[in-house]
Amino acid sequence: MDELQVRIVELAPMRVASVHAYSATPEHDAWDKLIAWAEPKGLLEDRSSYRIFGFNNPSPSPGSPNYGYEFWITVGPEVEAGDEAEIVTFSAGRYAVTRCVGIPKLVETWPRLAMWVEDSGYQHGSHQWLEENLSPVGTADTELLMDLYMPIR
Repeated sequence: MDELQVRIVELAPMRVASVHAYSATPEHDAWDKLIAWAEPKGLLEDRSSYRIFGFNNPSPSPGSPNYGYEFWITVGPEVEAGDEAEIVTFSAGRYAVTRCVGIPKLVETWPRLAMWVEDSGYQHGSHQWLEENLSPVGTADTELLMDLYMPIR
């Protein structure tokens, strides 16, 4: 197994629009909501003008096929909430970050990143962990370029 490449990142406060789904496939359901809300507003036209983050909310629990997933897309002050999206302010945080490609790699990389933090001298932080989608809209799950953000202090 190759050595995990980790960098330390300070995320600044962000204003984001948040969409949420709770189901057996919440990542896809929340993604569909995000696209349906953001695309008509022109928010997805320039990939360099926004960032997309996601995380489980709530996490899976034993015995239930359902769990939640929330996506955030960075937005400016002119963007207003809508039926599917609410505006949230992320306060900031320090993270250990590593990159992976594809959902199968994501699942195996999270535990490796957690172990890296435990061995690093940093402590796990209590702020929100995040998965940043770096790929263009429409990229297949097996091709998604993702940065994983483990909160540290």
